[in-house]
Amino acid sequence: MSNDHGRAGEQQRSVRRAMKRAELTVEQLWLRYLGIGGEAGFLEVDAYVHGLGSLPPLQRDILAQAINERLDELTWTHRAVYSRPVRDAEPRGDAFAALVRLLEGTELAPPDRLPSVAEAAGKALGVRITIYLVDYEQQCLQPLRHPDTGDKDSALDVDTTLAGRAFQQARIQPSATSAGPRLWVPLLDGAERLGVLEVAVDSVDDLHDPGLRVQCRWLSHLLGHMVTLLSQYGDVFDRTRLRTQRTVNAELIWSLLPPLTAGVDGFVVTGVLEPGHTVSGDAFDYALSESTATLIVLDSVGRDLRSGLVAAAALAAHRSARHAGHGLHEQARLIDQTIGRQFGDAVSVTAVLAELDLASGRLRYINAGHPDPLIMRAGEVVEPLGAGRCRPLGSGVGDIEVGAQTLRPEDLLVLCTDGITEARDEAGDPFGEARLTDFLRRETAVAHPLPEIARRLINAVIAHQNETPRDDATILLARWTRPSRPTGAT
Repeated sequence: MSNDHGRAGEQQRSVRRAMKRAELTVEQLWLRYLGIGGEAGFLEVDAYVHGLGSLPPLQRDILAQAINERLDELTWTHRAVYSRPVRDAEPRGDAFAALVRLLEGTELAPPDRLPSVAEAAGKALGVRITIYLVDYEQQCLQPLRHPDTGDKDSALDVDTTLAGRAFQQARIQPSATSAGPRLWVPLLDGAERLGVLEVAVDSVDDLHDPGLRVQCRWLSHLLGHMVTLLSQYGDVFDRTRLRTQRTVNAELIWSLLPPLTAGVDGFVVTGVLEPGHTVSGDAFDYALSESTATLIVLDSVGRDLRSGLVAAAALAAHRSARHAGHGLHEQARLIDQTIGRQFGDAVSVTAVLAELDLASGRLRYINAGHPDPLIMRAGEVVEPLGAGRCRPLGSGVGDIEVGAQTLRPEDLLVLCTDGITEARDEAGDPFGEARLTDFLRRETAVAHPLPEIARRLINAVIAHQNETPRDDATILLARWTRPSRPTGAT
């Protein structure tokens, strides 16, 4: 008993020390603690951290976990201790065996085998793993099973479940219900959100074991890579993620899109294109390197297969110029020439082409008849980017003006098609730029991850139209948080 009391005292003292290093107020700590499953009230936590009260071991460990997650963000090494031994977070022993089983199990494996491979990897860690993939509209999480045995009724709603919260926030969420203790772990491929892992554990204490959480993150990232890779070999993942059949036009565009989210160093870009099953001519693309981010959002006129072909040709021309190392002028001119030669003068696309220097934040852009891009800073629109004008591409681009602006760290760059601002309700009232900026102001204040802001925006635009979109709606959001460093810099 005395050992337990001594351990509790040591833990309480470490919490006070770590809390100072974490630069957290008691209120901030309490909110973080509640967010990962804590149950004690504010006054109880306040008394505990000031040495005036005690908490049960599990609640102490959740509090320590909340502080340590903040310290991880600050990369500080002096952490709060736990009331019991926890798993080793280093890649050895069971954790190493789990990773090896996952790698060996997917060698020459068809996509259908991934659920059983994940289950075998989980057994090496002493847990049970189920993969849930998000549908392409990002509305529900569907368990990954063979299409012939999958139960569509077992899907989990993104907006109303704890699994959905893990997906939205890209943070592990613990759950202790009658179904048993489990962790909901975001399934990620880099910055791309693919779904969640349901990790069933034997003990409630395991829910706040930091070593287990680290091990689950490793499995999540490796499984995320496998989902992306194996999706090129078969259709089982697409069948899981599709709620209704896509049109041929939609299939054409979706086959050309990059991952919805990607990031390098201090830059993240995310895009959403809706409605995903009747999409006509909207598209987006990006390319990221050590020094530069290149972006494009475009919209071809029409609502049939021809508009999809035009958009596909524009994307291909943009990539061709980009792969050759050409800049914005050459990219715009090649798109213009390609569309004009293949489809004639009556066809064109509007587009914004942009290039961001990741060291300086210098943004250069061309607007070919498209809605003006926006820069948001501290929740407010700095100013619409109204320069960089030229005619829509395909109709003879003529003179090209390149606009320029310098971003500050944390600025949000907003590129969208007119399916966002011109989305109208039954009375004909457009969603408009004012609603767009008000929405972004609210959502950025809550500090949602960038892909979650994009998902919520598309949902708001669809809701504005009473769930019956009349046109494509595409949003591309990019945030530059800090200058990139040259390779080898310290």
